[in-house]
Amino acid sequence: MTPNDTAALRSYVEFDEVEKSFATKGGKVAAIEALSLTVDEGDFLAIVGPSGCGKSTLLLALAGLTTPTNGTVSLKGRTIAGPVTEAGVVFQNAELLPWRTALENVLLQAEVRKLPKGSLTERARQLLADVGLAGFEDHYPDELSGGMQQRVSLCRALLHDPSILLMDEPFGALDAITRDQVQMDLQNLWLKSRRTVMFITHSIEEAVFLADRVIVLSPRPATIAADIRVDLPRPRHVADRGSAEFTAYVNEIRDEFGKLGIFSDRDPVSR
Repeated sequence: MTPNDTAALRSYVEFDEVEKSFATKGGKVAAIEALSLTVDEGDFLAIVGPSGCGKSTLLLALAGLTTPTNGTVSLKGRTIAGPVTEAGVVFQNAELLPWRTALENVLLQAEVRKLPKGSLTERARQLLADVGLAGFEDHYPDELSGGMQQRVSLCRALLHDPSILLMDEPFGALDAITRDQVQMDLQNLWLKSRRTVMFITHSIEEAVFLADRVIVLSPRPATIAADIRVDLPRPRHVADRGSAEFTAYVNEIRDEFGKLGIFSDRDPVSR
């Protein structure tokens, strides 16, 4: 077997015995403990877990924006040692520049990466259209709703056609109806490209709706408590959330949280 053959057998993404700790005034805090995980190319992976368990730290390590204390993170067989330029990243807040229009905010990706802005303008317009923002290209952020701003942020992350999309609770601040629509927009974009996605969320229902696979993390320091494959047909629709199959996956994940002691019954406060 040649080296190229060996590389071809490696997982698209690999966390190998990853540990991460932080120094604080109170001493060292362990965020992640000996965590190993592989992700296949084209998978839509969602990660859920309690607040502060290390979900975002995992995503930042894959983006090359933080370095593990121990272990390695690899993309396409190469150990990550700095920012991953081929990734697209969407954070919790849209982080749009207020003096730039929607189209100009999307094209900021081209400017930062020194890509030919002219040839990417049509792609930027098409991405905006794909998420329902045709006609809003020349609107400024303060003229857009929160959901619209986050769609612009998503388009910006996709402009350079990244091989992997990293999303850190991108829809958490949206109202329920807007969140449903933006989830549908994301699913439709993913179905067109089948790019690899790592999606961090606090919502079990969102994870089941979007993902092929859901990783449940334990409380800090994070370890993998469950790895659940979601075998629901695509495209998925909002109405599917009422199905027995969808509910079964949600309950399975909730049960895992229960085993971790995250959901527990408490006696009412006596008076």
